[in-house]
Amino acid sequence: MKFWKSFVLLLIVLMCPLAISQEAGEGAAAVPPEQAPTDQEAALQTPAIPAPPAADEKQLSILRYGTETEIANLIQVLKTNKDSSLDSELITLTKSSKNKTILTGIFAFFGDMEKPGLEERAIRIIDERDDEANETVLAAVNYLGHVKSNEAIEPLENLINSGESRFLNAAIRALGRAGKGGEGADDTAKYLLDYYSERNPNNEDQREIIVALGETGSKEVVAFLSDLIKDTEERAVLRMAALESLSKIGDHGGLPAIIEAVSSADPNVRSSAIAALGPFEGEEADKAILEGFRDSYYRTRIGAAQAAGKRKLEAAVPYLKFRAENDDVPNAKDEAIRALGSIGNSEAMGILDALFAERKNSDRVRILAGEMLLKNDALNYTGKVIVELDDSKNRKQTALYNGFLRILGPGQAPSLEALAKRFLASGTVIEKSYALDMILNNEFKDLAPEMRILLDEKKNNASIARKARATLEKLGLDADPQAQAQTQEPPAGQSPEAL
Repeated sequence: MKFWKSFVLLLIVLMCPLAISQEAGEGAAAVPPEQAPTDQEAALQTPAIPAPPAADEKQLSILRYGTETEIANLIQVLKTNKDSSLDSELITLTKSSKNKTILTGIFAFFGDMEKPGLEERAIRIIDERDDEANETVLAAVNYLGHVKSNEAIEPLENLINSGESRFLNAAIRALGRAGKGGEGADDTAKYLLDYYSERNPNNEDQREIIVALGETGSKEVVAFLSDLIKDTEERAVLRMAALESLSKIGDHGGLPAIIEAVSSADPNVRSSAIAALGPFEGEEADKAILEGFRDSYYRTRIGAAQAAGKRKLEAAVPYLKFRAENDDVPNAKDEAIRALGSIGNSEAMGILDALFAERKNSDRVRILAGEMLLKNDALNYTGKVIVELDDSKNRKQTALYNGFLRILGPGQAPSLEALAKRFLASGTVIEKSYALDMILNNEFKDLAPEMRILLDEKKNNASIARKARATLEKLGLDADPQAQAQTQEPPAGQSPEAL
């Protein structure tokens, strides 16, 4: 009897946990194996996992606590994506940092984008240059030129007057840009002329001054530049720089000197003169441009194509067609095709279409012709380029395929949406990257679900995941991969719980 009592007590003790667990689970419907939840349902039933820090939060942390290398890499990402979201933080960082890697990176980023905001810091660096690294001073000088800061004219002139050769070329270039088109353009040009005449600059500095004179846009220097061009005893490199400067200024007072240089015995001067005719109108200029296509020196033919493109000179179309089809110098063919794209009339577009469609043409010709077609009429030509893109892939023509992919990436056309969707679903890393460019350029917001699938860095390439997140944010869309499921409306007559 004692044995059976002990056995019963032991059995009760062993059964208690099972009873408790069954009681706790009472009312919960068991899911039969054949009704196991789908992947989407499982995702909805999974407890929410805290989302990783937003990209901007991580970037802010890098700016606050990161190494110079990490900050330089971040700046490169911002530059590639043309992202201005951290501009105020970067401006603040320049005020306190003396790290040359950080400062040069930020100045280069802002300068390339021509963003204001760093002028005061750049000027202070120039004034206190003895306490700064040479690279930092040069970056500050170049920045002031890029943003065309009138406030920088006096500090730049002081830097030039100091005679410090390590900064002289950069300061001269920046001064020309800083004075461009402003009220002080003529004064800046006069300062540069006086420096050229009185300070005996070396050969390289002379060229920099002539280029800077063109940057100012001042008509006051046209006579000086014209005389220099006509001086056949002068070095060719200075005459070529003067021709380029006259072209930038665009004053008809300089045209006679340019026309005279078209007949120069020096082929480099001759080609520079033809290229300089781009901004000038008139029968004399047109005739000189067309004659340039007959020159045996390839650079003169290139200059003629560039000038015809700038002028949109329709009379040059037959010449450009011949050069695009027959020139034995690839660069001359390239410039002829670009000029046809710049002119863009029906005759030019027909020539470009034929160059693009002819599969016997070189990849280089077909890609550039396709690029010009898209530039002028993306709506009608995007579909044609996609057809050739797919054909080149089937033929395993990798270079041609990559070229077509490159010109489609920045395109704007509704027909790109299906291509972008296809790439996101099954493309390579490069194809997915271009797909995200297409989505951003065309605001294909309906592809948000496909982009959210890419956000998991464990399942996808990390750079693509970050680019997908950035694209979603730029389009004003939620980057949470569960956002679509959480905001999806239930079908009519169906409860939200049934989703």
